[in-house]
Amino acid sequence: MNTILTSGHLVIVRDSFADKLLDLAKAALAADEVIPYLGPGLLGFNCAEPPVPHTPEVVAAALNARAPAPSRIRTNMWSVAQFIEQRRHRRTLQAWMTEIFAAPVRPTLLHAWLARLPLSLIIDSWYDSAMRTALVETGRTDVVEIQGVTRANEIGNIWTKTYDLSGRELDRSGAKTVLYTPHGSSRPSQNFLVADSDYVEVLTEIDIQTPIPDVVKERRITRGFFFVGCRFNDQMLRTYARQIMKRSRGPYCTVMDAETLTRNEARFLAASGITVIDMPLSQAAARLLGTGKAAGCGQD
Repeated sequence: MNTILTSGHLVIVRDSFADKLLDLAKAALAADEVIPYLGPGLLGFNCAEPPVPHTPEVVAAALNARAPAPSRIRTNMWSVAQFIEQRRHRRTLQAWMTEIFAAPVRPTLLHAWLARLPLSLIIDSWYDSAMRTALVETGRTDVVEIQGVTRANEIGNIWTKTYDLSGRELDRSGAKTVLYTPHGSSRPSQNFLVADSDYVEVLTEIDIQTPIPDVVKERRITRGFFFVGCRFNDQMLRTYARQIMKRSRGPYCTVMDAETLTRNEARFLAASGITVIDMPLSQAAARLLGTGKAAGCGQD
């Protein structure tokens, strides 16, 4: 049965309407008309348990195992990280996050597919570096990665650092493809925005777009966004997505299980004009890849 549901201004598509929208998204990605915005859920579909955490709650549990936090904050990654920074020092938090994300993560087939497309911009909102690995494995030399960095380790007005795929830090940020990891990444230099304190200045400035690189602001203007593996059940995640989307042309869509949306997620999606493709992620990936079956982890 074809289904288009609206709740307020939230649009949810299912069945053949969802298939059609995915086909349009696939064509738009191939034409560099939309920007993929990747979340941690991309690591967890149709494969064994990922070697690194793929939700903020699992990161919180891993940190809490190293330094038990008060019960009221125990499931909140940002608050547990802040607790550790205050009690054990920033170096300890950095070291533990490096340990937690030390295992190499094989890119999924969807990562590998995206890496071969002529995309101007890819957003990766998690710390695992699987998208970077997929780009490295293509042998491309026309990619740079711009990572958000914590001000705790910097002197001066520095919000990001730029690297080539060999891990060498660069002064320039322009390339055919820019991989933007706004919360940092485990590789190449273990840059992590994770504690509440990391975001104090960022969130103060983000409304006027200061922390967002100019190349990201330029390349989003004529494009939309395709969210995959993302949830928006925390204000931090919603704020970042909203500000990265700002002044972009659209359209916007996301692959999500509509039955599990929180009230705040539904409000955010509706207010942002993001259409929900209500479909399992593995099924959506299979349609994008043209495999006709569930698609998950890449091959070892």
